[in-house]
Amino acid sequence: MAEFALPANSKVGKGKVVKAPAGAQRIKKFNVYRWNPDDGNNPVVDTYEVDLDTCGPMVLDGLIKIKNDLDPTLAFRRSCREGVCGSCAMNIDGTNTLACTKATEAVSGDVNIYPLPHTSVIKDLVPDLTNFYAQYASIEPWMKTAPPAPATTERLQSREDRAKLDGLWECILCACCSTSCPSYWWNSDRYLGPAALLQSYRWLIDSRDEDTGNRLDDLEDPFKLYRCHTIMNCAKTCPKSLNPAEAIASIKQMMVERR
Repeated sequence: MAEFALPANSKVGKGKVVKAPAGAQRIKKFNVYRWNPDDGNNPVVDTYEVDLDTCGPMVLDGLIKIKNDLDPTLAFRRSCREGVCGSCAMNIDGTNTLACTKATEAVSGDVNIYPLPHTSVIKDLVPDLTNFYAQYASIEPWMKTAPPAPATTERLQSREDRAKLDGLWECILCACCSTSCPSYWWNSDRYLGPAALLQSYRWLIDSRDEDTGNRLDDLEDPFKLYRCHTIMNCAKTCPKSLNPAEAIASIKQMMVERR
């Protein structure tokens, strides 16, 4: 599944080649998208030869090796290195995934690395996720109850109701799914996208939340919810093996049942 698509009118040229040190035995080429908004130049793809014997096994380890030893100007996000924070989401070998959980040797041939597709790029592999997070905030991802529970009392939930949240709460907001969705590419100003809708369903299905009606009212819009055409890229690319398309279908079913 080749998901990556360059922004319209972009011109990506061939950049520099940084060789591995003499004597390196296990060399892997990393072809990395580079763009600096401050130099006025078009994007290029720089090639770095990485000695796999001198770094960890994941693509993120290779990028850290490049930044530490070969090119300190390379920009990318990373934090936990455990597939939990979602910071290092990028397009690797044509698929959106997390660099920290993608094994370098799982990529046949060169490792081709681009920022998340159809996002504005801040620099190199750093996408601008301002709109993505604003959409997440718009679904009001917190429990709403009336009245609030006393500070000394828990809101209890049956095991059956708690099980309904599995496959939803694990989302780490890496944006891999939304930026792999063609509907989101063309309508990201109005369509909430797979990640935000998965998070919305997490609260819609929570038995402790008491604002289901208003949440559904807010999604009753030609674009916010209904731009999903079940392409399924979101489920294929999710690094946590979640299924946003199923969650979106469940929201649509809730819409039908309340009419």
